[in-house]
Amino acid sequence: MTQRPRVLSALAASAALTAGVVVGGTLVSFAFARKVVTPVTRRLADTEVLGIDTKAQTITLRRSPDTVLPGRYGLFVNGTHEYLKLGALLTETERTATRKLLTEVEEGEKVGRAATFSGWYFVHPGELHIPYREVSIGSTVGECPAWLFPAPSGGDAATWVISVHGRGTTRSETLRAAPVFRSAGVTSLAVSYRNDGDAPRSDSGHYGLGATEWRDVEAAIEYALANGAERIILMGWSMGGAIVLQTSLRTAYPDKIDSIILDSPVVDWRTVLGYQARELRVPSPVTHIALRQLTMPTWSRVVRSGDAISLNDLDIVTRADELTHPILLLHSDDDGFVPSAASRGLADARPDLVTLAPYVEARHTKLWNYDEKRWSELLRSWVFERGLGSERVS
Repeated sequence: MTQRPRVLSALAASAALTAGVVVGGTLVSFAFARKVVTPVTRRLADTEVLGIDTKAQTITLRRSPDTVLPGRYGLFVNGTHEYLKLGALLTETERTATRKLLTEVEEGEKVGRAATFSGWYFVHPGELHIPYREVSIGSTVGECPAWLFPAPSGGDAATWVISVHGRGTTRSETLRAAPVFRSAGVTSLAVSYRNDGDAPRSDSGHYGLGATEWRDVEAAIEYALANGAERIILMGWSMGGAIVLQTSLRTAYPDKIDSIILDSPVVDWRTVLGYQARELRVPSPVTHIALRQLTMPTWSRVVRSGDAISLNDLDIVTRADELTHPILLLHSDDDGFVPSAASRGLADARPDLVTLAPYVEARHTKLWNYDEKRWSELLRSWVFERGLGSERVS
């Protein structure tokens, strides 16, 4: 009889431990699920500034897969400057990367050690030295600001490209494409969407991962059609790719969409979130719970406001048969944030529609930076091969 209290005590301890693990895992899953749909308000300081040589106009950064890439980039910093433009990689060691400064830093100016390495390069449209104007697009959440880059004289004013940025960024991310599309003789429109920091906040204040934001892109289509567009090319970066794909499948104007261009796109959120969870060392069972929390109405109200998100609807690989628009898809196999597996899966599923332009070491949304000539020519050629644009513009 003396063994029974010990057995009961052990069972109680085991039950308490199990309950603690379950509760702990649930809380972690809540945090992960909430992070996925919460708009980013602060940039991740992913790069350490080790030193600046104001005489040579060089900057030394902690080495990472991004900081040793060839090409031109940007660096968000604290101090005298908010943003530095970076040129060629000059030297590298096992721990450091020294690059040319394209933004002059003078003696005595302060630059903080914590920085964010960026592929934007251009932050404001005025840096492009091409005509543009600020416009406002009426959506169900309110007026969404956009930058309009009109087709040049002699161009194809009836073709518009609508450029959609990714998660945690703004329309500045898309500026790299505006001169390319202008050189192809077409109009481009860099748009904002709900909860991105430029456009109005939705009732939930959270991302829909493409399931809600597509309505703002449809509003941009309506704006374009009301202002002379006859056909639309949709282009999306990262989550902007997911938004563009949802737009193509849900819009009331599918016949007005000529084609789609995707740069480092999210084609299937399960693939992306699973990868990111592994990078954060989130256990697989916890990741599974987090994804369930996003998709079930009851749990979704705990981790976010608004409707549950159907990850099935956002999985374009399994929905590949529903696609009707030709797609130019650019993705790097070492993306580091959005795996290229789903992009390759989509290309395999619809070789009749998808033209895949793979990269090897260009990282996430830095394909223009890595090889500007190739990237620009891919976009220009796509426009011309579609029978659009004009190669002779002034």
